[in-house]
Amino acid sequence: MSLEACRSLVERADPDRFAAAQLGTEAAQKVMWPLYAMNVEVSRAPWVTQEPMIAEMRLQWWRDALEEIVEGKPVRGHEVTLALAASIGASEALQLDRLVQARRWDIYSEPFESEAALLSYLDDTAGGLMWSGAAALGAPTDAKEDVFAFGRATGLARFLQAVPELEARGRYPLVDGRPQGVADLCERVLTTMPNYKALKRRLGGDAASVLIEGWQARVLLKQASANPARVANGALALSEFGKRWRLLLS
Repeated sequence: MSLEACRSLVERADPDRFAAAQLGTEAAQKVMWPLYAMNVEVSRAPWVTQEPMIAEMRLQWWRDALEEIVEGKPVRGHEVTLALAASIGASEALQLDRLVQARRWDIYSEPFESEAALLSYLDDTAGGLMWSGAAALGAPTDAKEDVFAFGRATGLARFLQAVPELEARGRYPLVDGRPQGVADLCERVLTTMPNYKALKRRLGGDAASVLIEGWQARVLLKQASANPARVANGALALSEFGKRWRLLLS
């Protein structure tokens, strides 16, 4: 039941990852639903209150739950934590702890200190989520760097789509928000983004399923690079037909 609850939560709150996870193998879905559900809950935590202390407490709750998984203790009763504890190990829980810590940036209004800080945030959130799933599904450790790079690119595409809303909420998401700055950032990340099919072959089997969520990333980053105004205008997106077509080709 907790696995189905995770699936339902992702369906409601994260439709793109839901669509991607449905194309994963059966074994992969048992890992991805709890991971993606946890990501939903953690990403929500800084935004459900205007009180920073309460938001910090919500994130700490998830850090404590992950610590219970790391230490092999009974995990607190929650439909997501119970499913998560059954699907990942200690090393993945440690990685996810970095994800929770990174989400503290969302609580406050300070800008990133540098582009390196922004990329670190993307690595700890999107990259860490993707690697946690891959590792739990048996991905070879020598693929870790490439999975993180693929996750970073996927995370940047999503982050750029969220820029108008983040700015409306008083955040400063981009270190260099000038059109050329946005284009240069996209090009740098695209340069390090591994080829999807080649990385899929390296991971193989169930672990390759975690890459599907990045099915839009390359084309969105190319859009943003060619026409950075799409980011500011909230127009960084594929048509519904384009999304469905590219997803089917994943």
